[in-house]
Amino acid sequence: MFEQLALIGCGLMGGSFALALRRAGLVKRIVGYSKSPSTTERARQLGVIDVEAPSALLAVSGADIVLLAVPVAATESTLKAIRHLVRRDMLVMDVGSTKRDVVEAARRALREHVGTFVPCHPITGKEKAGVEHADPDLYRDRQVIITPIERTLVSQLQRAEQVWAAVGSRVLKMSPDAHDAAYATVSHLPHVLAFAMMNSVLGQAQADQFLSLAGPGFRDFTRIAASDPAVWRDIVVANRSEVLNQSRQFREALARFEALIESADAPAVEALIRQASEARARWRMGNVQED
Repeated sequence: MFEQLALIGCGLMGGSFALALRRAGLVKRIVGYSKSPSTTERARQLGVIDVEAPSALLAVSGADIVLLAVPVAATESTLKAIRHLVRRDMLVMDVGSTKRDVVEAARRALREHVGTFVPCHPITGKEKAGVEHADPDLYRDRQVIITPIERTLVSQLQRAEQVWAAVGSRVLKMSPDAHDAAYATVSHLPHVLAFAMMNSVLGQAQADQFLSLAGPGFRDFTRIAASDPAVWRDIVVANRSEVLNQSRQFREALARFEALIESADAPAVEALIRQASEARARWRMGNVQED
């Protein structure tokens, strides 16, 4: 049981964590802070938090668990704002979608207290942002990737694992570098491709007509293009080296398709499609998760 959760960032991810922690009976009091006072006020009105704090530092005062649910680009400034109240026995976590940059930000900001920080990435989310969409079940039956570093305190790592398990998540540990390479492949680049697909349609004179004719396939393929622009701007810029590497891999695969289509090599086109189709069908037998 935690005495007080300091929730820094009262949006979808932070609000859902607060609701899940409260429902699990793991916290007595939740103090929230967001850059926008209206967001913090709305979180209190909805019962997501108990108290509004005027600053991140005051939200952390008296807390024994802290969750940063802010854009990854704001990690360092947020940690600097609270570091004077960070204690060795305080569990500090984040929910950012990139980890190498977050870890480096934590090293610079927290210095000797970096061991209290446990970097986390819950593999979940919604296209609709905002505390109004907070859901205590958002993390249930979802993976949470934890990327500890050599200075992470074993006691805090264990507490983090226990907290996420208590809200129904499955915990997997990996290095920050391995995390960023993997999620550039299966999350970050797919978002960029969805954004690019929408923009390629919008750039054509008949865009409205084409979109009016689109069916479920286009809807499913471009679903993640409705994601929060500011959040995804930060993610793809922060993980740009891995995203660009995966983009090169994708362009090579697309070029193979283009060459075979141009030459009207139907058997070869079918072979590439079959390879992808069968692999996708096998993968669907596992546990598919939204990100």
